[in-house]
Amino acid sequence: QVQLVESGGGSVQAGGSLTLSCIHSGRSFDYYSLGWFRQAPGKEREFVASIDRSGNSRYYADSVKGRFTVSRDTIKTTMYLQLNNLEPEDSARYFCAARISDYASQVEHDYNYWGQGIQVTVSS
Repeated sequence: QVQLVESGGGSVQAGGSLTLSCIHSGRSFDYYSLGWFRQAPGKEREFVASIDRSGNSRYYADSVKGRFTVSRDTIKTTMYLQLNNLEPEDSARYFCAARISDYASQVEHDYNYWGQGIQVTVSS
C-alpha cells in the first residue's frame, strides 16, 4: 500500500516562498507519476503541477507557471513543490497524489493515492 505524507506548509506574506515535500512510502517510487493539487475553501480541488516517472516531463497550471517548480528525488522517494512569489490566491490546502503510469496526468480522478494535504496561507 502506498502512503503519501506532505510537509512544509505554513503562513507567508505575499511575495514569499515555501517548499512543500511529499514523502512516498510503500511500493516502488519509480513506478509512479506524481501530482500536486490544491483546494481553497468553497472551491473545487484543482490541478497545480505534475511530474512523470522519469522526471523529464512536468506540467503546470497556467496560474502557477513561472512561479512553482515540481521535482522528485528517487533516493529520498520524495516529490517537491517549490512555491515562489506567492499570492493570496495561492492560499489553499495542497495535496500530493500518485498513479502507476508513465504519464503525469493533470486530471484528479486519474490518481489512485492521495496524501492528507497541508495548508498554505498567503497574506497580503
